[in-house]
Amino acid sequence: MFDMPVGRIMQCDVLATGPGTVVATAANVMAARNVGAILVLEGDRLVGIFSERDALFRVLARGLDPQTTRLDEVMTPAPHTVGPELPFGSALVLMQE
Repeated sequence: MFDMPVGRIMQCDVLATGPGTVVATAANVMAARNVGAILVLEGDRLVGIFSERDALFRVLARGLDPQTTRLDEVMTPAPHTVGPELPFGSALVLMQE
């Protein structure tokens, strides 16, 4: 399995939204789809990712209002990505580092 390309293993629908989406809306979509993160796209360019951890540490812990706080204010910007041809094991090593 570790030698298989990421593209063969990661075959799922991608959940994405725009940077102007408010946290409450993103959280509701994430909950409805039972996922822990949503990609933030400007057009078809990845600009960030918003995760459960971001919601907890960057929104709730800071006392921000999820109804008015935009994802571009609290997302993890410019996440590292790998191509679909990279072996899955190599992607795991990158994630661990």
